[in-house]
Amino acid sequence: MRENATPLVGIIANPVSARDIRRVIANANSLQLADRVNIVLRLLSSLAACGVDRVLMMPDREGLKVMLQRHLARKHGADAALAKVDFLDMSVTARVDDTFRFAHMMREAGVDALIVLGGDGTHRAVVRECGDVPLAGLSTGTNNAYPEMREPTISGIAAGLYASGRISPQHVLASNKRLDVEIRDTVGNVRHDIALVDAVISHEHFVGARALWKIDTLAAVYVSYADPQAIGMSAIAGLLEPLGRHEAGGLAVELAQPGEGEFELCAPIAPGLMEAVPIARRIA
Repeated sequence: MRENATPLVGIIANPVSARDIRRVIANANSLQLADRVNIVLRLLSSLAACGVDRVLMMPDREGLKVMLQRHLARKHGADAALAKVDFLDMSVTARVDDTFRFAHMMREAGVDALIVLGGDGTHRAVVRECGDVPLAGLSTGTNNAYPEMREPTISGIAAGLYASGRISPQHVLASNKRLDVEIRDTVGNVRHDIALVDAVISHEHFVGARALWKIDTLAAVYVSYADPQAIGMSAIAGLLEPLGRHEAGGLAVELAQPGEGEFELCAPIAPGLMEAVPIARRIA
């Protein structure tokens, strides 16, 4: 946390989280833009109550900025105690690169905390670029194994108290595990990346819809922790051998082709999508 400075918080609200193909193939609804705006308004109220007068946000091409500014214009006067929002002057592409860039800019701006609205993918993108800036995650994605379910008002209070120096780091911050991924191509080039919850090996050769739901295309699942209440690929490990978020180690699960595993596990690999997963073996 910065010393002798006005508290500053960044908000990353992914306007398109929870809109991927899994919302079509499974029985789950999409979080509407108005709902995301309402979450941000709750955050601004909590932050202002804790002494945070200004927040930085990323612009977007989906209409979140326009709708939020419209709501903020209506809320004026003594009864509208909301933190002031400054949108960064940056071009946007509606791709994950926007999140990478904004998270990096927030680190460079010296924000005391980042509040993230999104699912596992959004949070992974932020963590990859934000350095040691503390995060408060809010579940607004398709799979929300990493961001724990919390009321935005309470998350805003926690972030605001920390950013304003009214609560110490040891009382509010908790470390999370991650997977460090090394990817080698066929000519020996190496690329490094991270995963917060799971890394999955697929037999597919093309990115396609950027979501995995066909079990017969998967070879293995590696997880940093395994919660039996999770939705997504980590649910496979969570139902096999639960592993706490703050426990040491991880878990690897090798998958088999249908009918060839030791047994089949029925797991919720997406909201409302239960699949029989053939298990070859698991390695702690």
